[in-house]
Amino acid sequence: MEVSRLPQEFDVVCLGGGVAGEAIAGGLKGSGISLAVVERELVGGECPYWGCVPSKTLLRSGETLEEAGRARKLAASRVEWDVDFPKVSKRVLWMARDLDDTRPAAALEATGAKLFRGEGKLVDLRTVEVGAEQLIARKAVVIANGGTAATPPIPGLETVEFWTNRQAAVPRELPGSLAVLGGGAVGVELGQAFARLGSKVTVIEAGPRFLALEEPEAGAALQPHLEADGITLMVGDPCVAVEKHGSAVVVHLKSGAIVSADRLLVATGRRPNFEAWRAAGLAQTDRGWLKVDPVTLEARANVYGAGDVTGLGGFTHLAYYHGQVVARRIRGEDARADHSAVPRVTFTDPEVASVGLSEAAAREKAIEVAVASTDPAESARGYIHDFHSGLLKLVADRKPGVLIGATLVSPRAGEILGELVLAVKVGTPVRTLADLIHPFPAFNRVLGAALGELAGKLA
Repeated sequence: MEVSRLPQEFDVVCLGGGVAGEAIAGGLKGSGISLAVVERELVGGECPYWGCVPSKTLLRSGETLEEAGRARKLAASRVEWDVDFPKVSKRVLWMARDLDDTRPAAALEATGAKLFRGEGKLVDLRTVEVGAEQLIARKAVVIANGGTAATPPIPGLETVEFWTNRQAAVPRELPGSLAVLGGGAVGVELGQAFARLGSKVTVIEAGPRFLALEEPEAGAALQPHLEADGITLMVGDPCVAVEKHGSAVVVHLKSGAIVSADRLLVATGRRPNFEAWRAAGLAQTDRGWLKVDPVTLEARANVYGAGDVTGLGGFTHLAYYHGQVVARRIRGEDARADHSAVPRVTFTDPEVASVGLSEAAAREKAIEVAVASTDPAESARGYIHDFHSGLLKLVADRKPGVLIGATLVSPRAGEILGELVLAVKVGTPVRTLADLIHPFPAFNRVLGAALGELAGKLA
């Protein structure tokens, strides 16, 4: 005979113990507001175990080999190495906490939150069920259960043992050849990582260009770097079928081209984990994400969405920010989310970093734009670094004379981006930005000339 348990009441129940859930727990610490966090996998979510942390560690291993190779031109007559993939794999797994969330779980509970492990389901706007447990939220429910790698409906895909980011970011093997479906940030990053470690990589992008969310000039600037790593880019040629041929995976493209590889990585985007909450009657966007007010992050009164599940951006830093905003609102503050200056970085070598609107997006909004572009490779630091083929593109709104978008393809682009993020967020006049003094010969000094050119166009 099954014994039914009494419902447990909390002020707040959070569905998902990823970055947003951790931020909410930290934000409510010491407030006297009780919190239950429901997590079906590992506390910390996708990023530390199968996303940002291991993938960037993998990229770093490949980058060190590339730097060693550059020494042949800049510093050494002979440089040799043998790739020790077990060493790479071991370090990547170590950075991914060996897929052990004991410490993050303890840190979460140290905030005063109670952790429930299991598959949570929102059955109504105040009730979450986890196995035999029923959790009642007196004050608010937060949905922060993220997304999952999307699998496209390609004939034959189900017959092969393909990778998603989860297998590729924490790899146990180095494939001799790797076919990558999808030329977005995930596909390009992991493609470069494996290419530098010795895999023969082919990136297949169905659309007309890769890194399609960025300025078209960004992909054009990055392309020669990827090709120099031995990556074959096949753009504008969709995959129409996949089949297994012996130990290989054979990919058929619309043009009739065929790509054969030891492994297939599917990096064609993400989908929301809606199974946990859709039955509660919450609205979804046209792509299936939880529909929230982008300012209050509310899906309904006292039902919040935070992080990837909102579809507002699949970034760890944005999920953390959402968690902070939601926690402050639950505490009674009039906190408001601002998505006007969310930074994006693709951690290839060189990095691709951007913020705000692209030129095309700004024109679609009928904004009267001014644009300035230059190549960081042509700066003093570019020559010192022996860097070739980069991009800095700035987009301004002529009427108020402020920066509304920026894109960089450069070493350390993610670090250079900081002042541009601030400028877009607070609406700093371009003339003021052009008057900043940048240290010589830092990479960010390239901003000075471009901002000066942009200020001249706004005069």
